[in-house]
Amino acid sequence: MQTSSTQALSFDEYVQRDATALAELVRNGDVTPTELLQTAIARAEAVNSQLNAIVTPLYEKGREMASHLPESGPFRGVPFLLKDLEFDWAGTSMKMGCRGYQTYVSAIDSEAVRRLKASGLVFFGKTNTPEFGLTPYTESKLYGPAKNPWKLTHSPGGSSGGSAAAVAAGIVPAATASDGGGSIRIPAACCGLFGLKPSRGRVTLGPRFGELWNGAVAGHAVTRSVRDSAGLLDVVAGPLAGDPYGIAPPERPFTEEVGREPGKLRIAFSTQTLIESQPVDPECVKAVRETARLLESLGHTVEEVPLPYEKTIVTEAFFVNVLSETAATLRELGHFLGRPVRRDDVELNTWAQARLAEGFSAADVAFQKRRWNSLNRSMGKLHETYDLFLTPTLPRPPITIGTFQNTASEQRLLKLVDSLGALKYLNGSKTVDDLAERSLGYISFTVITNMTGQPSMSIPLHWSPDGLPIGVMFAAKLGDEATLFRLAGQLEQARPWFNKRPAI
Repeated sequence: MQTSSTQALSFDEYVQRDATALAELVRNGDVTPTELLQTAIARAEAVNSQLNAIVTPLYEKGREMASHLPESGPFRGVPFLLKDLEFDWAGTSMKMGCRGYQTYVSAIDSEAVRRLKASGLVFFGKTNTPEFGLTPYTESKLYGPAKNPWKLTHSPGGSSGGSAAAVAAGIVPAATASDGGGSIRIPAACCGLFGLKPSRGRVTLGPRFGELWNGAVAGHAVTRSVRDSAGLLDVVAGPLAGDPYGIAPPERPFTEEVGREPGKLRIAFSTQTLIESQPVDPECVKAVRETARLLESLGHTVEEVPLPYEKTIVTEAFFVNVLSETAATLRELGHFLGRPVRRDDVELNTWAQARLAEGFSAADVAFQKRRWNSLNRSMGKLHETYDLFLTPTLPRPPITIGTFQNTASEQRLLKLVDSLGALKYLNGSKTVDDLAERSLGYISFTVITNMTGQPSMSIPLHWSPDGLPIGVMFAAKLGDEATLFRLAGQLEQARPWFNKRPAI
């Protein structure tokens, strides 16, 4: 196929290809990086007003980048978007969904961003995220809600909701995402995408960060194809001097794993709920059981098991981690502002979480972190028998926008955090417990591998009767992304999803 130097690739031609295929067009001289970018920008301008996926358009910087690319690179010329959190791009703003950071401009590139640049990707915008990535939905006061291309009344998930919405709508074939409690896999599940959270230490967070959330946070991407995810991980994987964690390099490039036979795998699965008051939706159970049957038809051994870890450790230990890390984040914000953080600098829930953290002692935080070890041992024991662990990605289909917004009574209660005298009451409050349970219940399947550091992937293998995507999730032992990619490639061939696209 040949295109003229002034004619961009049509959207239909563009959206039929993943990032790997688009890069091949550039290498073959069939299309220029500028032409690809022109198509991506046109698509963004056509749909972003409906989706609110891109919150910082950087089209001119993208055009400049497209005209000064490295001579080679596996993704040379492919349009790409960065999540507006944790991925520093020198000279651009990064608001992190927070009013207090409206004047922040990144001084340097994150190492992952530097490596993505070297691969030839063309950045042209930043995507929507909740404040500091704290919620599994994307509805910040600063940006407003991102919307799901499959149904605009529904959430694309969070915290990488803007990235997932942009990829699902065909603006880009892939975009960065990060995951501290499910924030790669949740939006991938909600938007019908592939999302893999790498092992702890696989992708550096440096140089700005060593670890985040006690090692729970990992960075990578959401993609439409498995091979794009593997290729992007090949690009960004590897340590930076001074990183707090080390992990063995892969035996071979992850892109070579995608087409390899996975062999006969032993796979455990469970659909048990983590929180009894929040049963797993029948459609999510159906998705897992249909996947189990598909796996058996492909020659794998599949066995149902109870959840292999103590539920209260997940809920209690992770909740304390989130509160304490939120308080630390606000302390960093205060350093940036040069003054103590005020309540109007951040959202009410963020403020409340930071103030609630003041009710914990250093010993409380350290004790809860030590309990993570029990989860590591439990999952380690499971993987002595099974190669992979299958669950729903989420306990329910994508939620409508506003589902998790506070009620009036919750708003009134949270405002009491202005009084230090209310902290003891609030820490034992049923309303606060309900708020925590509601949010943790939604991420109940994803959060375990953030705590253990294992790699985990969400695959779009099921759609609800009303046309919403539902993901299923696999976890592997620490460092074993290779097995995940091999199985994902097999499932992608057995039940393709690439050409399933929303009507938008």
